Amino acid sequence: MGQYSDIAHGYFAFPKLEGEIGPRMKFRGKEVIVWSINSYLGLANHPEVRKVDAESAKDWGLAYPMGSRMMSGETKYHEQLEEELASFVHKENALLLNFGYQGILSIVDTLLARRDVVVYDKDCHACIYDGIRMHIGKRFPFEHNDIESFEKQIKKAEVVAEETGGGILVITEGVFGMQGEQGILKEITALKGKYNFRLLVDDAHGFGTIGATGAGAGEEQGVQDKIDLYFSTFAKSMASIGAFVAGDKGIIDVLRYNLRSQIFAKSLPMPFVIGNLKRLELLRENPELKDKLWRNVNMLQNGLREKGFNLGNTTSCVTPVFLSGTPYEAGNLVLDMRENYNIFCSIVIYPVVPKDVILLRLIPTAAHTEEDIRLTIEAFGAVSGKLKAGEYEKEVDISIFS
Repeated sequence: MGQYSDIAHGYFAFPKLEGEIGPRMKFRGKEVIVWSINSYLGLANHPEVRKVDAESAKDWGLAYPMGSRMMSGETKYHEQLEEELASFVHKENALLLNFGYQGILSIVDTLLARRDVVVYDKDCHACIYDGIRMHIGKRFPFEHNDIESFEKQIKKAEVVAEETGGGILVITEGVFGMQGEQGILKEITALKGKYNFRLLVDDAHGFGTIGATGAGAGEEQGVQDKIDLYFSTFAKSMASIGAFVAGDKGIIDVLRYNLRSQIFAKSLPMPFVIGNLKRLELLRENPELKDKLWRNVNMLQNGLREKGFNLGNTTSCVTPVFLSGTPYEAGNLVLDMRENYNIFCSIVIYPVVPKDVILLRLIPTAAHTEEDIRLTIEAFGAVSGKLKAGEYEKEVDISIFS
């Protein structure tokens, strides 16, 4: 995309959404309905969250505590957050992380020694791929959510592990953030008695949004106890900064004392820790937030399907809309949607998806209204008709960017 950066920058890439975070924000001076914000439960501007964020910043400042947690940055509040997170996701222990991306990358790097083998879903997030790229041992990717492919690869991994004396780490996701499908956790964990492996699940989009209590995809599928390491970020349902990994105390202690992204980094600042404690409390004690989210999800997804749109196999809040068209058509469609229908959603084109596919991804939240959803479904119907009629085939008019 670099050769088009002068055109794309500020509009298709690095767009500036302004105003308070919510379902309606300003884009280039005009109000738009926003479907690209990951505040699933609407906590970004929840009054109790805003109050605690402001008070904790006033009380502690952004510097406290100084130093890494191992050296001088430990507090009872960091420990409290870890204890509450572990309890919420039904695990023995948890480790707080400063960031999701760096956190799971470093987890993968820490867990895998030279002799170990990693088996992973091909559609895993870039952070997992970057962790795996640091592994100098054998790697076996399996076809996305394909249990037959998984078993074929795990058999290969067992042969290598037998030769090297290493272990096998399996990595998948609770919810795949691009297409919205839940990972096949139930099918994978059912093979634990047949094959010897440990399972790491990245559930960034599932934590807080699915499962009876919001504990994620493992709870939803009834296999949370069979997940060895459960990871999630605070950047989605909690609308914050930070992440955590949870599991048995023994493996969490290994990570606590060896995770390079934490032991060589400053401790998570106190306002984020206190703010995340409040967010977790709201998530845990206000199930109506998740209920409202799912009312909106169902209204949006059912409405789009009734209009004939292809949403793939999503089983989560993530709402992908698959259309057929060229990159030119994709650009013109998004221009039309933003400029004439006041709808702002993320667009994905080749090489992330095949050349003839346009993927529009919507992230519904508990804060969206029925009116937001109705207007969005109407807009999708209108632009889809124009796409089929060939109205977007011309070269993108770049004069709008000047």
